[in-house]
Amino acid sequence: MSFDFLPPVLAEPLAERGYTALTPVQAAVIAPEAQGRDLVVSAQTGSGKTVAFGLALADALLAETGNVPLVERPLALIVAPTRELALQVSRELQWLYARVGLRIATCVGGMDASKERRNLRGGPAIVVGTPGRLRDHLERGALDLSALLGVVLDEADEMLDMGFRDDLEAILDATPDTRRTLLFSATMPRPIVTLAERYQKDALRLALAGQDRGHGDIAYQAIVVSTSEIENAVVNLLRFHEAETAILFCATRDNVRHLHATLQERGFAVVALSGEHSQSERNHALQALRDRRARVCVATDVAARGIDLPTLSLVVHVEIPRDAETLQHRSGRTGRAGKKGIAALIVPYNRRRRVESMLGGARIEAEWMEAPSPDAIRERDRARLMDRLIAPQEFEDEDRTLAAELMEKLSPEDIAAALVRGHRSAMPQPEELMSQTPEGREAAKAQRHRPGFEDTVWFRIAVGRRQNAEPRWLLPLICRRGHITRNEIGAIKVGQTEAHFQIPRAIADRFADALRRTARTEDEQDFILIEPAPEGPREAARSNRREHREDRQDRSERVQPRPRGPGKPGGKPPFKGPRKFAGKPKGKPRG
Repeated sequence: MSFDFLPPVLAEPLAERGYTALTPVQAAVIAPEAQGRDLVVSAQTGSGKTVAFGLALADALLAETGNVPLVERPLALIVAPTRELALQVSRELQWLYARVGLRIATCVGGMDASKERRNLRGGPAIVVGTPGRLRDHLERGALDLSALLGVVLDEADEMLDMGFRDDLEAILDATPDTRRTLLFSATMPRPIVTLAERYQKDALRLALAGQDRGHGDIAYQAIVVSTSEIENAVVNLLRFHEAETAILFCATRDNVRHLHATLQERGFAVVALSGEHSQSERNHALQALRDRRARVCVATDVAARGIDLPTLSLVVHVEIPRDAETLQHRSGRTGRAGKKGIAALIVPYNRRRRVESMLGGARIEAEWMEAPSPDAIRERDRARLMDRLIAPQEFEDEDRTLAAELMEKLSPEDIAAALVRGHRSAMPQPEELMSQTPEGREAAKAQRHRPGFEDTVWFRIAVGRRQNAEPRWLLPLICRRGHITRNEIGAIKVGQTEAHFQIPRAIADRFADALRRTARTEDEQDFILIEPAPEGPREAARSNRREHREDRQDRSERVQPRPRGPGKPGGKPPFKGPRKFAGKPKGKPRG
């Protein structure tokens, strides 16, 4: 497609980058009704916003610069929330304005500030930066905004969420009133509207996110799991899709640290991004993803803002987003520039209704499913391995010589089996998960039932969570006191003040006799009461709650209500009217 409606210096770079048509947001900002006006644009991440505001400011920039690429003072300012996004914007504008020759200066945290000041003195027409660093240059006198033709606030909602309101207002207050202000935001909360009302004039609202808030190029999946199997579901998702690059979102830096360590132990090439990592560590992690040395990134919402990874095709919400806007921001990291992406939500089955409500509010249709099974993963592995092996390849002479030696010593079947085994050994093993359908859960329970525990007796031990009791601590104590092995102990249920465990009925009498003989007063642990429990843990808990209610009722009946009313013991004194002032009168007496 030809871009006859654009200047050749812009149309040619677009064609070279593979553009056949402008995206909806790019076409909207250069439409006749948007020419020269302030804009408030609601557009999702990955919708081509950078090129959009580059095109929106093009007419004014080309008219002002003409054939002179250097300018005395910057003509356009783009403010982005994170260092990575600012650098991405700068790279996009570089190729868009390459034929014009306009200089672009980037000012972000973590870079040499003195070098940035030299670049600002070099006559850039466009300045791209983060709010904090731009304000610092502004207050030091290195950045002169008095000649600006246009200001762009990219992902303004995120900048306000990150606490940059004061910085943004200081920057905008230093710009001339004649400038254009273009505000791009995926969502439009009240603070964004207030900012637009204060700094824009007769702004045109372009809502391009409302009709397809879920991204047409993103397939949403809701994976239902039990709470205890979330990590196993993550492992199987990564193994099933084998995405070139994947991001896993967690809510806190502690959860990022834990999941990162877990996946590393399982054999995944994984990096982590959270607030506890320095800028240098962030740079190394992102470079590892771009170099394909790592394929998985575990991150928090804030740490992942502004990340641009062209090969990202899988986003996993390990922890449920707090709202629909967060869901969109996270998922928008994939499905960019016409590429397909998958956004998977790990949903504990007791939170399904909340996720359904969130998806409905965001107008996102998700496919509800179970986590991939090991059999499905192995089937995918077979297909991927066959595609890789039968793909056309060029072999060196040395490779063929070694292959001939192997053929003399091994059969073709053994060589192929060794190749398959080597491929599988390099892959993390999938996990067995419990089916989340009612039939599947019952089948899994039956499958997990241990032989010999069809008929059991409950015993009670008088310690619980308040005493920091847990099964791994109770097991050796029960074995020592009852003269049994851990294989003869069934389920262990730890309550608030006591724990229950199962013993096969066939050995219950022998176990109880051993408990009586091993009870001693000189050893603190051996003094802990262990006895048969007529009721199981559920019945005991219900009985405790019932006794607690009855006890409260008895206490309330024993305690007489405090008497009220005048003249009664313990009551309020009778009301005698307002008290008269008994002190000296103020002021001078009359007369």
